[in-house]
Amino acid sequence: MKRNDIAAKRAKLRVGIILAENFTLSAFANFIDVFRLASDEGDRSRPILCEWAILGDDRRARKSSCGVKIQPDITYRNAGEFDYVAVVGGLLGDQSSVSPEDQAFLRQLAAKQTPLVGLCTGVFVLHEAGLLEGYRCCVSWFHHQDFVARFEGAEPISDQIFIVDRDRLTCSGGLSSAHLAAFIVDRHIGISAATKSLNIMMIDAQLQGDRVQPGFALRYNSNDEIVRRALAKMQQTIDAPLTLGELAQQIKTGRRTLERKFKADLGVSPHTAYLNIRLDHAAQLLTRTQRTATDIAITCGFSDVAHFSKCFKKAFGISPSKFASKSNEANRWHEL
Repeated sequence: MKRNDIAAKRAKLRVGIILAENFTLSAFANFIDVFRLASDEGDRSRPILCEWAILGDDRRARKSSCGVKIQPDITYRNAGEFDYVAVVGGLLGDQSSVSPEDQAFLRQLAAKQTPLVGLCTGVFVLHEAGLLEGYRCCVSWFHHQDFVARFEGAEPISDQIFIVDRDRLTCSGGLSSAHLAAFIVDRHIGISAATKSLNIMMIDAQLQGDRVQPGFALRYNSNDEIVRRALAKMQQTIDAPLTLGELAQQIKTGRRTLERKFKADLGVSPHTAYLNIRLDHAAQLLTRTQRTATDIAITCGFSDVAHFSKCFKKAFGISPSKFASKSNEANRWHEL
């Protein structure tokens, strides 16, 4: 490509990225790689059609949750204009994963109507900064209970891979970050560039935001903080269920308190809720995948397939194999 052609095509899309402390590397890498691959021919990385930069209040390296460090390219003072600025969230803790300077910069961008993107737990950062009031937002099913526990009155969407609501774009993390990036590339550069990026990344096809998250629907919702924390821990330990004592210890409450609160708020025992959550996940795996009953039983924390089949039939009135067959038949009719 000639120098004049490169200049003419440069920067159809400029994306800035803010990294929280202990940021999730997969969300960052999947997001930025789509822009890298869309910006040039083949899998070269010249920033011709897209430009990207890591932003920070200083040039100090930010550490990911796995220990990899990335240094910002540009400080906020010299940031210039971007078409989008994304924040990659970090591990959840008691303290904010971003600085007051980060939050102030995000508010400045919002005041200028720069579209803001929350990747993975970046949605927590945007909400903490007061930038999601009146917006629909996407949260991973894995962090749904954490979100509603932290932000009173919040009603996040946890059954879609990403949400675009005017100038706020949020996603559940992981591969959904790539699909959200592909949406942005499709919008500004074209579908061929988005498709090429995903294909090189070995992602079969571009998915729209309303695609269901590869997790599971939430059967229970609670207004009780202790119950919410317990439900979140249950959802996060499906493959290796905790005993009731271990569960109570991890959320820092008593076993009897936990039992009493579940009965009062949900009308079931913690044991029943835990079992139903695991069975719901098993049902979704039977519906959406071709995995064997033995594999699903292990994934959902059952000691053997016989025990899994017995519990499943008691809950759904049908064996796992027949449930899968009926689901596949229904899906075939739906496709016709």
